[in-house]
Amino acid sequence: MRLSRVELFENIRRDRRLDPLVSQRALAAKYGVHRRTVRQAIASAIPPPRKAVRRKFRVLDPAAEWIDAMLREDLNAPRKQKHTVERIQKRLAEEHDFDRVSYSTLRDYVRKRRPEIAAEDRDGRRHLDGMVPQAHLPGEEAEVDFADVWVRVAGEAVKCHLFTLRLSYSGKAVHRVFASQAQESFMEGHAEAFRVLGGVPTRHIRYDNLKPAVRQVCTGRNRVESERWTTFRSHYGFDAFYCMPGQEGAHEKGGVEQEGGRFRRSHLVPVPDVASLEELNARLAVIDEAEDERMLRGKLTTIGFNFRIEADELAPLPAEDFECGLTLTPKVDRTSRISVRQCYYSVPARFIGERVRVLLRGNELLVFERRDIVARHPRLTRRHGYRDVLDHYLEILLVKPGAMAGSTALATARSEGTFTAVHEAFWASALKTHGDAEGTRALIEVLLLHRRMPAEAVQVGMAAALQAGSTSPDVVAIEARKAESAARDPEPEDDENDPPPWAQEHVGRVLSLPQRRAALPEDRRPPPSVDRYDQLLTRQPKGSA
Repeated sequence: MRLSRVELFENIRRDRRLDPLVSQRALAAKYGVHRRTVRQAIASAIPPPRKAVRRKFRVLDPAAEWIDAMLREDLNAPRKQKHTVERIQKRLAEEHDFDRVSYSTLRDYVRKRRPEIAAEDRDGRRHLDGMVPQAHLPGEEAEVDFADVWVRVAGEAVKCHLFTLRLSYSGKAVHRVFASQAQESFMEGHAEAFRVLGGVPTRHIRYDNLKPAVRQVCTGRNRVESERWTTFRSHYGFDAFYCMPGQEGAHEKGGVEQEGGRFRRSHLVPVPDVASLEELNARLAVIDEAEDERMLRGKLTTIGFNFRIEADELAPLPAEDFECGLTLTPKVDRTSRISVRQCYYSVPARFIGERVRVLLRGNELLVFERRDIVARHPRLTRRHGYRDVLDHYLEILLVKPGAMAGSTALATARSEGTFTAVHEAFWASALKTHGDAEGTRALIEVLLLHRRMPAEAVQVGMAAALQAGSTSPDVVAIEARKAESAARDPEPEDDENDPPPWAQEHVGRVLSLPQRRAALPEDRRPPPSVDRYDQLLTRQPKGSA
């Protein structure tokens, strides 16, 4: 292993101490160095600095300043409009009459010099990257932002968006998950946060340039806001503070920038598995309450303690709620669907060809007939996605029972679990008994019972009918009514002296008509006489009594 100059000097000095008579020539030969190096080691333990290498004259030295000026221009130029080596060579020839440098030499110089100039520029303004601590008064300011989050909804992984509103003084934050970052979600998140906090910040709320709020970014902090967002702000009575675009403005609302990632890592790992976003948001509400016991860095009191001080300083809520949903009037097509934001939702078949009133919210879509809700769907975000409800197509399927097996509405009902194994068993038995068309119609008659009876009662009715060997919708209706009545008026508790249920005979059994006839005693009475009815067949002349 090659020795460093410090180690080399130390070895030479040690040999000289052990043998003061050893010559410089011998030490130079032993270590393979010049006698000048030996003299330097004997004189001092610290090796002298190496002499600076004199740089030889290069061909492009006269043009170095011009090249560096071009590369500095590129620091503020668009990414796709910066100087190439070929363009630099051409400008040197045209503007400075310098054509003595080759392309390869110029290329090597630019490759080395470009990152150096970029580093010099960063060093020159490094002091501008610092942050100035800010003081926030209670109840004055808040920050809002969205963060991406993955959620498993009904077994399917969906990319959702975590809305966060954070008060600047106490650090109290409200989190809700929405299917999209649409304006409806943006405003619903605010409305829910204000409801939880019990008030509105009195000064302003900080935002980056979110599309739900800003239509156009102008010079400085000037923005063109959307009309619905301006109406929403006016209703709740707060101002908006828009941060500078890009990374320059990220630090202006750094509290909520960090809060979204922290909350996601702390409470949304592993990926939540829920039946709906409403269930997930109910969980987040409980988590937000528990986080009041958390203590922020540099604080001596908890978030909840500081929020109790801040809550009294918030502006009061308006007397009326603001409807954040968007009202639309799409037309129902022949497939009994409406198209909203390039997604398709089914409605009852009786509305085919008509326009319906729709309320599009952050996580759901409501369809109205006057003031009554006739359809409710979770909001879809995937382009050309669809959601069909089997109940909306039952009237059509009564006329076209053959379309039942391959319908998308049936596939959706199976995936959601509303078309259960009892339905499958009843349909299979009805097909075997009545044939394809009539068996499917029998199933549809049973599905229509869901509109006026609880689903659990109808399923009990189907199970009882199958146990009795019947596929009649009337039998299912009778047994469903019995199950509904039993659920509404439960039987009194059993007495200790009552016999066990298995000792009672014919409890809750459904007997078919052949079984009932077989159970009746034989009738030995003579058949009735019809002689008296024969006189009705005898024609009598008018006037005879």
